Amino acid sequence: MFIYGTVIVLHSGGTDGSDVSQTSMLWTKKGQDATMNCSHTKGGSYFQMYWYRQLPGETMEQIVCTTPSNKKNDYDFGAFSKEKFSASKTEPERGTFTVKKVQPEDQGLYFCSSSL
Repeated sequence: MFIYGTVIVLHSGGTDGSDVSQTSMLWTKKGQDATMNCSHTKGGSYFQMYWYRQLPGETMEQIVCTTPSNKKNDYDFGAFSKEKFSASKTEPERGTFTVKKVQPEDQGLYFCSSSL
């Protein structure tokens, strides 16, 4: 039996990386959602959280900037589709980001960072 898996590698962001935490690696099956968590210890004034991705052989791209909101996925994803990605951030120090229905082309590095 062959089981296809897609690796989504996550990397902590921030000025020195020590204040921002996220899961280091995530495996999922093709067609399933992959949800990533991010948190920081910089305090509530760092309420903006950015999510980026870097696909193999490409430069890093910003997908979305989130701020605390009661509405899930109420963010501007720019050139990226809300059908493919979603984000949630209900408090300044924590947020989640989801790649929906993962496909092989979604494999890459995903980063989060926080800012004032």
